[in-house]
Amino acid sequence: MTSLGSEAAGSGDGASARNPRPSNPKGNAGLRYRRVLLKLSGEALAGSSGYGIDPGAASTLAQTVADLAAVGAQVAIVIGGGNLWRGAGAGGMDRATADQMGMLATVMNALALQDAIEALGLKVRVQTAVEMRALAEPYIRRRAMHQLDKGYVVILGAGTGNPFFTTDTAAALRAMELGADVLVKATKVDGIYDEDPAINPQAKRFDRIGYGDALQRGLRVMDLTAFTLCQEHDLPIIVLDLWQPGAIVAALKGEAIGTFVGPA
Repeated sequence: MTSLGSEAAGSGDGASARNPRPSNPKGNAGLRYRRVLLKLSGEALAGSSGYGIDPGAASTLAQTVADLAAVGAQVAIVIGGGNLWRGAGAGGMDRATADQMGMLATVMNALALQDAIEALGLKVRVQTAVEMRALAEPYIRRRAMHQLDKGYVVILGAGTGNPFFTTDTAAALRAMELGADVLVKATKVDGIYDEDPAINPQAKRFDRIGYGDALQRGLRVMDLTAFTLCQEHDLPIIVLDLWQPGAIVAALKGEAIGTFVGPA
């Protein structure tokens, strides 16, 4: 099995009438992709400790989001909870219960990221797939789309709200529902490789690869459910290094950053 590295507005017409149209490109600063679903791992909030929530790491992520907003991008975020809890590795615990605990971990991360983004003066809302109205808004597709159009950053917590589905799948699902132009998976490596670059320094990085080729090669872009959903709906995926300054903005402008996954 090959890997990423040490870790992985309106209505349309005709046949797509029930699917949201990608966002209006007006007002952007030369962006190829204006509405973006940004998938972050929970570990991105952990900092050097690898566990918990580090305020410095949260501030760095918030600045990255602010940079996207500054060029006119509409930003929805799905964040994992692996820095706090991993349901898949919970030993003998009932899997559904373990996954529900993981959903709560993603909400904790969403609230921490909301706080860091608000500290920079941006408008932000957290919506959760499991209702917890004292903490956040319930996820409502049209409300989230309206907030994006109004310039809010929308953070989507609690995954899909169902056990047995990863936050990768939540990211793909929400990207479809919200009419995202692209799904950006921001990781700690700079793209997709044919082998783990941490093990083989000679591993080859792909600049661009088709959905079918990625599946045939067994590349771990996202989990299979999430990846297949993107493939079926021709949603482009860009895998890049979260910590490379300016990388996400450059990718949204269409520059060759990271690895682009799309139709062959």
